[in-house]
Amino acid sequence: MIVRKGEAKDMKAVLALIQELADFENEPQAVAITEADLIRDGFNEQPLFSVFVAETDSLNPLQPHKIVGIALYYYRYSTWKGKTIHLEDLVVNAAMRGKGIGHALYAEVIKQAQKDQVLRVEWNVLDWNKGAIAFYEKTGATVFREWNTVQMDAAAIQQFISHL
Repeated sequence: MIVRKGEAKDMKAVLALIQELADFENEPQAVAITEADLIRDGFNEQPLFSVFVAETDSLNPLQPHKIVGIALYYYRYSTWKGKTIHLEDLVVNAAMRGKGIGHALYAEVIKQAQKDQVLRVEWNVLDWNKGAIAFYEKTGATVFREWNTVQMDAAAIQQFISHL
């Protein structure tokens, strides 16, 4: 297995892993992006995200390498810390879990943070994902249980705007 920076040609496999995560989180219909969106948004002059991919050898001669995990992240700005990294998704194919792939991807993001001299890496984890929480805490991360994630979907945005 190798971990490397993702390329535009990897986005079909990246999208498949994003869908696998949505399925795991019981929101299979939530993924609205396409492979073309990922290519456009991640591989232009001002990319909106970066991605590390974990790749293993495959038994398929037409596809000698297979992407089995991703760590998709982007930069944010904190008024307290300055430039930070937000780890959006860390996904390993279900059949490949328990082999150190998630740890390797996670480590690449943390190494990128150190290289970029950011003062914080942050991400969200579902409260029922006890395995992930235990993993993160074991690595020294703090899970803030008193914070709530707040979002506004497209319908809520439209409704809000219509009342201005």
